[in-house]
Amino acid sequence: MTDLLTMKGSALAIVLAAGEGTRMRSRKPKVLHQVAGLSMLGHALRAVAAAGVDRVAVVVGPGHDAVAAEARRLAPHADVFVQEERLGTAHAALAARPAIAAGVDQALVLYADTPFVSPDTLRRMRAGVAAGAAVVGVGFEAADPTGYGRFIMADGRLTAIREHRDATEAERAITLCNGGLMGFDGRRMLAILDRIGDTNDQKQFYLTDAAEIAHAQGLRVSAIVCDEEEVLGVNDRVQLAGAEAIMQARLRERVMREGATLIAPETVFLSFDTTIGRDVLIEPHVVMGSGVTIADDAVIHAFSHLEGAHVESGVSVGPYARLRPGATLRANSRVGNFVEIKNAELGAGAKANHLAYIGDARVGAKANIGAGAITCNYDGVNKHRTDIGEGAFVGTNSSLVAPVTIGAGAYVASGSVITRDVPDDALAIGRGRQELREGWAAQKRREQAGKKKDH
Repeated sequence: MTDLLTMKGSALAIVLAAGEGTRMRSRKPKVLHQVAGLSMLGHALRAVAAAGVDRVAVVVGPGHDAVAAEARRLAPHADVFVQEERLGTAHAALAARPAIAAGVDQALVLYADTPFVSPDTLRRMRAGVAAGAAVVGVGFEAADPTGYGRFIMADGRLTAIREHRDATEAERAITLCNGGLMGFDGRRMLAILDRIGDTNDQKQFYLTDAAEIAHAQGLRVSAIVCDEEEVLGVNDRVQLAGAEAIMQARLRERVMREGATLIAPETVFLSFDTTIGRDVLIEPHVVMGSGVTIADDAVIHAFSHLEGAHVESGVSVGPYARLRPGATLRANSRVGNFVEIKNAELGAGAKANHLAYIGDARVGAKANIGAGAITCNYDGVNKHRTDIGEGAFVGTNSSLVAPVTIGAGAYVASGSVITRDVPDDALAIGRGRQELREGWAAQKRREQAGKKKDH
């Protein structure tokens, strides 16, 4: 990792999120498509924050209010600028002119559709500027350089970035290619960018021209190298799926190296913020949305779905269980097949082993929720809470109509509809009295048989 002492000075990150992404064939802006449960813009902003950058500017396209809102949600301190016309990457960076002009030592330009950029690469860019470079380019050794811009190097310095279509045959043989990211001396950045013209055949202002302009001025231009995967851009759904596969492989490897067992890793899907402890066992076909934490020694059985849930030590979940946002399972509790928990706490040692719904509720320690039992938490307008005391027993097919409290040690008889509070240690029965009519079924069958013959 780059030594923070080599990055003295203030830093600004300019995240370019102005692209339309028409190849996505989506009404949603490209950078809002998610990888491992987080927008691609969010991945860029997370890397920026981890790199210790002081200020952030996000450049969006006209009418992209949703992108601006996502930027402000994830980085409330960020300045948002609009690139009104699509005139190239340098033009996009200059949309953030007020942020640059406010004064900064290092300025980093990155893209919101490259979700794998690492904080360490951003720190290395900062360090390069801090060491005296006016411009720092980020390149990669390409397995197939076709179509990429090439880094033209001389005496260890970057002298130009040549687009593939403009490169000579000798330059096309170069495999060190442009990764797109660039760092600048913040005090020189505007002077360099303002010299970039639109003399290319696309009539665009390209950020890559900054390298040649700075070199021509006798300024130091340096290059750093990262892995090709790190600067992988996403432009369509196929590339989005590829990015998801890469991210999932990374996340699975991380949790396994940290002490979790994934029986069939390729079938388990994690989110960018999933936290899993040691000696956790995860069976096949488990999906975790964002906001999931799983403590040591828990077991997540097959075909379970978790989102926004906290699972404590020794808990067993599933198979075929669903934990929705706000679900908290205390130590050694049990949630079995076809049980759904939402905005509810299951106390230590409590059990809901099958076919139950617990929503907007607290279930006390060592309580038992029978099969088919539900908390009726919604009256069509508002949500209401159910409180179930420690050691209570809720029988099969019971409906608890919230707001309602079931006392500690209370017993709810199977098939009951409970609409009033139940005191501690009481028995509650809320069902119709059973009635028996001897011979009724046989008589009914005879009558039906007679009617069938008449027809």
